[in-house]
Amino acid sequence: MATIAQAIRLALRYAECELGVQNIFGQDVGPPLGGAFTMTQGLDSAWNSPLDERGIVGTAAGLAMMGQTSVCEIQFGDYIFNSIDLLRLIGTTCWSTRGQFPMPLVLMTPVGAGNRGGIYHSHSIESILSHLPGWKIVIPCSSRDAYGLMISSILDGNPVAYLIPKALSFCPSELLDGEPDDLKKRINAPVDGRSNWTPGWPACDPFAIPLGKLRIRTAGDTLTLASYGRMIQVIEKALQKIPAHRVVGRVELLDLRTLVPFDLEGIVSSVRKTGRLLIVNEDSEQTNFGEHLLRKVRETAPPHVAALLAARHLPGIGLSRQLEDYTVPTVEQVQRQIEKMLPA
Repeated sequence: MATIAQAIRLALRYAECELGVQNIFGQDVGPPLGGAFTMTQGLDSAWNSPLDERGIVGTAAGLAMMGQTSVCEIQFGDYIFNSIDLLRLIGTTCWSTRGQFPMPLVLMTPVGAGNRGGIYHSHSIESILSHLPGWKIVIPCSSRDAYGLMISSILDGNPVAYLIPKALSFCPSELLDGEPDDLKKRINAPVDGRSNWTPGWPACDPFAIPLGKLRIRTAGDTLTLASYGRMIQVIEKALQKIPAHRVVGRVELLDLRTLVPFDLEGIVSSVRKTGRLLIVNEDSEQTNFGEHLLRKVRETAPPHVAALLAARHLPGIGLSRQLEDYTVPTVEQVQRQIEKMLPA
């Protein structure tokens, strides 16, 4: 059963062999490491850039203007801010040139808390990125979604921010089509022998997942839960702590998967059925993307009860477990909010 890291690696392998992607790059992205989370390990087109986020983003932009689709990685989402002006420029270039210069590129970066990364390795950036017109934003929480969304992101032809919930990177979640039983042995480099290692790429069946379509993880008729990334796992753990008769068939869990564009029709369809909406994410509660979702849903199908559970607006996320739990939503906090919103 593939992990998210392995699924991304397999999608990128297909992209370099079949989709014409010739440049996959970033800090430590090439051999021998293959990225901080090994998502580019063993790829022929992967190369190491200098430790310079502006240089990484600028190179991807230049390649895009020359008609080449590339995949670049910023090692952690927290490091992206010194490139914000370039990201803005990339998002507006196709529009401002009347389509003369499309910007086909994928910028992938690990985000979020959950593994005690501290102040420089734990933040969520989707709300900030959503203020950059022209960019699409995806964030998978399972291996199948990671693979299918990466293929669609590369094929899209627009700049796509591919956010990876890093705490889930090495969690096996779902089988890929045609996945062999010995996947780990084939494509994971041995820790002590990376320099002389050659991957044995399996012939997995390629597939794409359309951008802008949510996934219903559990169906229900009383409460709609809308979330994405690591918080999907947190919600599922919270639901397991609530007596089954209160949640089974009553709670509908929606994994948005794509934030820009998001599946408003899918959310509204669920809310019209349940009349209750809880949005959960781990970005800062101030100017949170979830507030935008709530506004758009209320304009179309006002729920009877609605709430947003997000991270506290603090300068940073502390290194200790206690400080991290104080900042971002925990299983217990999500459980209490669900129980509060579910009628008896």
